[in-house]
Amino acid sequence: MNINADLISKYNVAAPRYTSYPTVPFWEGDRFRVQEWLSRLSATYSTSKEHGVSLYIHLPFCESLCTYCGCNTRITKNHGVEKPYLQRVLKEWTMYRRLLGEDIMISELHLGGGTPTFFDPGNLRQLVEGVLAHAQVHSNAAFSFEAHPANTTKEHLQVLYGLGFRRLSLGIQDFDVRVQFLINRRQTRQEVETVMKDAKAIGYTSVNFDLIYGLPLQTKDTVAGTVDAALTMSPERISFYSYAHIPWLKPGQRRFTDSDLPTGSDKLELYMLGKRLIEAGGYRDVGMDHFAKDTDPLFRASATGGLHRNFMGYTDRYTPALIGLGVSSIGDSWSCFSQNVKSVEEYYRLIDEGKFPILKGHVLNKEDMTIRRYIVDMMCRGEVRLENGFYANGTFIQRMEALQEDGLVEINGSNIRATPEGRSFLRNICMVFDQRLHNARQKDNLFSRAI
Repeated sequence: MNINADLISKYNVAAPRYTSYPTVPFWEGDRFRVQEWLSRLSATYSTSKEHGVSLYIHLPFCESLCTYCGCNTRITKNHGVEKPYLQRVLKEWTMYRRLLGEDIMISELHLGGGTPTFFDPGNLRQLVEGVLAHAQVHSNAAFSFEAHPANTTKEHLQVLYGLGFRRLSLGIQDFDVRVQFLINRRQTRQEVETVMKDAKAIGYTSVNFDLIYGLPLQTKDTVAGTVDAALTMSPERISFYSYAHIPWLKPGQRRFTDSDLPTGSDKLELYMLGKRLIEAGGYRDVGMDHFAKDTDPLFRASATGGLHRNFMGYTDRYTPALIGLGVSSIGDSWSCFSQNVKSVEEYYRLIDEGKFPILKGHVLNKEDMTIRRYIVDMMCRGEVRLENGFYANGTFIQRMEALQEDGLVEINGSNIRATPEGRSFLRNICMVFDQRLHNARQKDNLFSRAI
């Protein structure tokens, strides 16, 4: 792909990452009723028990603040916070078990954060055993966790492997020491190699590396060095994310200035370089920012049309019911979303009162459901077939014409397909379908830049 400066300027706008539709800023506010979420989740699970549920557990604690991070975290070196938090998570799980019935079938379990490996291995064992004690595990279940290479021990890996975990995601971001200093994310290449070696020796079958482009002080040389180091270690998956600069939401990002950041064509050059190196290293493009070896389940799902996208990112399966436990976690019943409160203290208070700790949510209407399918199909398969009779189809086609003229999509009747060049602009393509964003009066400072 030849980089066109005019094209970059045109499409470098604030754009959602589309882990949901509608996106969180357009969810219902005070009008949302918790009981609506519980009712819809129960109905979805009762009709799809054979698929099981996806379970996401948010573990928010970190010992230090990574200044690039946009996640909901709590910074502390006090590990006394571990047990009280995990006790509340298990209480919340008990509340969902009472709603859905004992022996819930779990198809997918993911520990995210924060830093899950902040927690002592023994405490993680108690958490997972507490969850599984009253659940069934799907025969094709996928258990995974996020890990910081600098604090992930062999004991962490052994304990979680013994509980059924087979995939881990290592947050690396960049190997350059100057970049690491500015983003306050320090781990050596040797630490990453040690975790990889231990994980493979124990029996983990899939390791993902999270890399980020667009970080402060990154250059083509530093990105090439980071990607080359990653390829040498040969993980099964590589996620190559665009840095989301949102200092109005995450003040920690003010540690560096806009002048430190590669932008526009410079940033896109970093992406194209990294993508080219990753694909030359034997990895296949499976969706926005994600690459996998052709032996990995994520690629196989992409090749067979089974790829799905939810709040955990891309996954090799679709489970209609997603339950989020812990602060800020998000649940999804396909027709309804919910998000937990973001404060640890408020989460404790509500759990101790026996209440579901839900802050907000959204019930999808008929229009939302159709548009959600369009966006999921574009994000996961790069192609959309418009439904007969949907009132907005003509509007979507009209909006797509500019992208078609720029060579980013091909339109054939009711089919819209992203071109190879267009796959680098999936967020922009999906914005065409985003009626709520299109109708919004306030659009600034909601999302990071697309490029």
